[in-house]
Amino acid sequence: MLRYDLKIGDHIYQLNADVDLHEKMGTIEINGSSSSVSFDSISETVYRIIVNGKPHIVRIQRSDNSKLIFLKGYTYRVEEGRLSQSPHSRKGHIEQLPEQVTPPMPSVVVRVMVKEGDRVEQGQGLVVVTAMKMETTLKAPYSGTVKKINTKVDAKVMPGDILVEIEKEEGNNG
Repeated sequence: MLRYDLKIGDHIYQLNADVDLHEKMGTIEINGSSSSVSFDSISETVYRIIVNGKPHIVRIQRSDNSKLIFLKGYTYRVEEGRLSQSPHSRKGHIEQLPEQVTPPMPSVVVRVMVKEGDRVEQGQGLVVVTAMKMETTLKAPYSGTVKKINTKVDAKVMPGDILVEIEKEEGNNG
């Protein structure tokens, strides 16, 4: 069983994963709440993950000792930590990257749902992109004001392209 301490924003979550990589299924427990999971690779960086019967498409982009995870319109960075006390336990660090509204894979912009100067709430849809016949709504990672829109409908966009810049609301910790 793998054990991780994951940090998202100001919260730390304990994650235990008991997953059979050959069978591509198992159980993940986060802070005592258990979920059954199964997964399959769509491509080298895109995975279909089913959590308690609900499917999700996840893109994982690897770099030196960290990974960017694109899930449900949000971007997360996971940094590998050192092994903890138990030989079967690992520590990791995950943080949401709130400044980046970027597509999870090469995509085409279908709809821009906001304009410069708009006030947006955390989780509000900003841009809809399509890739591999699937639409993904990229969401505001925190409340604030749209500072700049760097895309338009029918634009071809890539992971890492910042589509919408949001000025974070004062006193908002994300």
